[in-house]
Parts: sequence; C-alpha cells; structure tokens
Amino acid sequence: MRVTELETFSRTHRLLDVSATVRLAGVLSEHVSQGDVICLTGALGAGKTTFARAFINAIARRGNDFEEEVPSPTFTLVQTYELSDLVVSHFDFYRIERSDEVFELGLEEAIDDGIALLEWPERLGGLLPTNRLGLALSDGSKRHERIAEITGYGSWAKRLAEIPKFDRA
Repeated sequence: MRVTELETFSRTHRLLDVSATVRLAGVLSEHVSQGDVICLTGALGAGKTTFARAFINAIARRGNDFEEEVPSPTFTLVQTYELSDLVVSHFDFYRIERSDEVFELGLEEAIDDGIALLEWPERLGGLLPTNRLGLALSDGSKRHERIAEITGYGSWAKRLAEIPKFDRA
C-alpha cells in the first residue's frame, strides 16, 4: 500500500463586512453533515465567534428551529446546540493547557454525534482530525474587512472545490 500526502484544496475569500462573514457561514452550513469538523483560526477579534454564531443559526434555520443565542465558549470551553437537523458543538481551546484535555471535554463524542466547531484548534497538535475544514480569518485592508483562507483537508478537499466562490468585491 502506498501512503500519499493528505489531499488539500484552498481558496481565499475577501469578506468586506460582518454580513459577508454571515453569508460565508450560511454557504458552508449547506455543505456539512454529521461527523464534520470546522477549525477556526485567527487572532482575538478576527471574527471566529461571529462566524460560529452565524453558522449555528444557519443550521438552526435549516431545521426550522428558533435562532440560538450563541455566546463565546471561552469560559465554558464548549457549548452544545441540539438542533432538529444536527447537533453542533462549539469548542474554544484557548484556555486548555494540554492537548489531551480535549478528550475530557467530549470532542470525540461531539464529532460522532454531529458537527464540531473548533476555535484555537492549533492547541490540539497531533490530535487534529485528518478530515476537516480550516477557516483562517485575518484583518483586511479596510476597517471591517476580513480575509478568509479556507482549506479543505482530506475528504473536505473535494467538497470545498465544488462549492461556488461567492465573493462580492
């Protein structure tokens, strides 16, 4: 058996304002299913929780649920939303000290039962799932603009390549 390098596919989106981040979350929410992992990276204030809030509410609308109040899980470390369509677990690993602490938080169960949104996934080190969607947010050149570097790893590479680009510059 020949071992090959992990397949990846990347694209960049220019998000002119918060509503563009919300649109991106809505588009990506249409392509997820149980077992998916979305890794959110970026500096404090880059828009990770804004994306997560919009994503969770897009899933809620998809299942005809009420929109959820989605606080940042910085202090609780994980917030779980049991929606009609899917269970979404929103993790924030900023405060974990060792990567193996994620097992105590129920990461494996969250992935098995639904979708896991991971803020600060770099804290997982080698425990990061192979099949995942990465979303790196950084500041753009204007005040509310963000640059979103989206990378599909493993099974997400082909799925991401098939999603139409939606930027409105």
